Amino acid sequence: MFIEQGVKKENPFWKYIVGSILIILASTIGQIPFGIAVLMKTMKSGTMPTDSAGMLRVLESNLSLFLMMLSFVFALLGVFIVIKYFHKQTILEVTTSRSKVDWSRVFFSFGLWSIFTISTVLLTYYLSPEEMIWNFKPIPFAILVLIGVILIPIQTSTEEYIFRGYLMQGFANGSLHKKFLIGIFYSILFIPIYIVLESILENKFPLRFSFLIQLIIVFLSITLLFLIDFVLTKFKFFDTDFYSKLYEGSKNKLVPLLMTSVIFGTMHIFNPEIDKMGNIVLVYYIGTGLFLGIITLMDEGMELALGFHAANNLVTALLVTSDWSALQTNSIFKDISNPSAGLEIIIPVFVIFPLLLLLFSRKYKWSDWKEKLTGDIKYKTTINELNND
Repeated sequence: MFIEQGVKKENPFWKYIVGSILIILASTIGQIPFGIAVLMKTMKSGTMPTDSAGMLRVLESNLSLFLMMLSFVFALLGVFIVIKYFHKQTILEVTTSRSKVDWSRVFFSFGLWSIFTISTVLLTYYLSPEEMIWNFKPIPFAILVLIGVILIPIQTSTEEYIFRGYLMQGFANGSLHKKFLIGIFYSILFIPIYIVLESILENKFPLRFSFLIQLIIVFLSITLLFLIDFVLTKFKFFDTDFYSKLYEGSKNKLVPLLMTSVIFGTMHIFNPEIDKMGNIVLVYYIGTGLFLGIITLMDEGMELALGFHAANNLVTALLVTSDWSALQTNSIFKDISNPSAGLEIIIPVFVIFPLLLLLFSRKYKWSDWKEKLTGDIKYKTTINELNND
């Protein structure tokens, strides 16, 4: 079983915490060139951007895209190093349960979603030409194609290896341990605390202090969590029958599926479109993460998710851009409509993704949905052995 390939005695959950920190560190190193380039440009112009969308417009869009994607090259390298040398696993084990990667699945998923995306964009342009303008410039577009074809699949593959591969197996591993559920509780609680503190402190200080303010918010959030932990421990909440029953019910595949989906979605909270349309857009991102997680578990491998995610980001980057999107590109079209979060959220998550699940299930003859999505995790070692680590 794919999700259980990382559940081994020699891979306790603390390794996934350390491994995640190492991957974040690798990604941060990869962001340094972009940060330096933006800083140098703003120092010359004397103007500082006031939001994330402004940051993306400081540099020429192709250069900005290249430097942004560079961080994912470092991150993917970090993922592979952590998997191979820290966890002593093969990359194949985190990719699929099959004896080798099934590239036909990758290309089928890529092709299917590419056709759908292209058709949707062209239909929108035909039905609502006032919402899109022709943005095609041959040389910048050719450069975009070169950058996009090479680096965007690296970006999407990095996210898939982290969320549907590494963390999916890591959370499956950790769900065996009683303290893991406590970690989930505090991780979930951290998000609303962080959002509330950020809403209180945002726009109170100049942009040049933004990184320092983020560190202060993180510090205050963690401090509050320690206070909450002190109170809960004082009243022996984690020794109650309620918590014990909750822990016993959490040792199944639904936990890693939901955890990776929620984390994947909330990681997009700093995207420029969130500022334009509000946090309701997170429903789309979390829903997309849930869809990718389901097809990974049902198909016993990441191939379909890898193809879908690459098509979604690459084709969109080549076809359409906007002033408020996360990726600013020299695309064929430019969306000039006033962004809104309505049917654009509901239709993909609640209509299109379920139809895709039905199509994939028919093509690849999926069965036993309940067991694959919510069944107990079958460990390669006994519970006692893992708890004694």
